[in-house]
Amino acid sequence: MKTSPPLRASRIPGIFTHTLLGVIALLTLVCCQTHQAETAKKEQLFAKEPVKVELGKASFYYGRWIGRQTANGETYRREDVTAAHKSLPFGTYVRVHNLANDRNMVVRINNRGPFIRGRVIDLSLRAAEHLKMRKAGVVPVRIEVLDPVADKEAIANYVSDRQFDGES
Repeated sequence: MKTSPPLRASRIPGIFTHTLLGVIALLTLVCCQTHQAETAKKEQLFAKEPVKVELGKASFYYGRWIGRQTANGETYRREDVTAAHKSLPFGTYVRVHNLANDRNMVVRINNRGPFIRGRVIDLSLRAAEHLKMRKAGVVPVRIEVLDPVADKEAIANYVSDRQFDGES
């Protein structure tokens, strides 16, 4: 019966290094493909050109409004990514650009307001925090009304979860 020669001490670090490099390369490849797939998915949610653009000021609301019913019948929760607009249909998605710091995010219209001259949108607390406008209270914004091209579930998942993974 033949036995394999014992591994020399000098070969063990070489084998370990090659194995480790292989694992790192494989993980890098998987991560890159996952990121590309997520990016492609995101780009397919809305048409490239907005349906309509508005300029004005944004404010946010919370406090006594938490737990109350919104105009479309939902319960207002501070952690929702929603907004109030005077005339856009409920369920419309808009991208809000904070012109003071260039941060942006997509929110869903589920309420009516604001009813103060010059303001075009009232944001949920979570949206305001993401846009870094909580301290200022009112900021200049550009609102883009988006044309959805994906199914509602994919858009809802993106709006509620994906935007808080470092995107602005």
